[in-house]
Amino acid sequence: MRKLLAPLLIVAAPLAAGPALADEVVIAALGDSLTAGYGLPQGEGLVPQLQGWLDAQGAEVRLINAGVSGDTSAGGLSRTDWTLTPEVDAMIVALGGNDFLRGLDPETMRENIDGILGKAEAAGIETLLVGLKAGPNYGPDYAEAFDAAYADLAEAHDVPLYPDIFAALQEGRDVETARRDYLQSDGLHPNARGVALIAAELGPHVLDLAKRASGEEARAEAR
Repeated sequence: MRKLLAPLLIVAAPLAAGPALADEVVIAALGDSLTAGYGLPQGEGLVPQLQGWLDAQGAEVRLINAGVSGDTSAGGLSRTDWTLTPEVDAMIVALGGNDFLRGLDPETMRENIDGILGKAEAAGIETLLVGLKAGPNYGPDYAEAFDAAYADLAEAHDVPLYPDIFAALQEGRDVETARRDYLQSDGLHPNARGVALIAAELGPHVLDLAKRASGEEARAEAR
């Protein structure tokens, strides 16, 4: 997205990855400008930094960048079918920031993401839903409905939820410090340092997604 929300901005150390996966797992990251790496040199966006984190854990995971700057949840829904190619084993869904910035109806966003998750389900694709927290721009009722959409959808589709993609930026810091140190000059998109914090926090959840997609988690539970 051209403008991605950073309402109340907000690293945790990576969790132990465990043994490498037996076979390569391909994960498509369906998102907007944060996924696409808006404003950053090649190699410093979220997908390449997440790939680096996974590589450092010895994980046999390959990420596909399916982020489009400016995309709303409706745009993501329209791209889901051709994102889910036969090689894709799992999908990260990280959309909604542009819906918020444009003040679009949270119910419409909910319906769009519900459609995306439904398509992934029908294709037998494991999914990780990545949310974000609405700022106060449109009042408390809007923020409550927006935030609740992610939790409700995760429960309805029985998929894991990473509630706030920006959470790592503010942990232990005040908002102004987070803005100064971890955002680009537009005040909305994370800089490379900010993306590194997000990747380190999100990485273990993506690794768990890969394990589910490979069947490793199910085998471990059966032991």
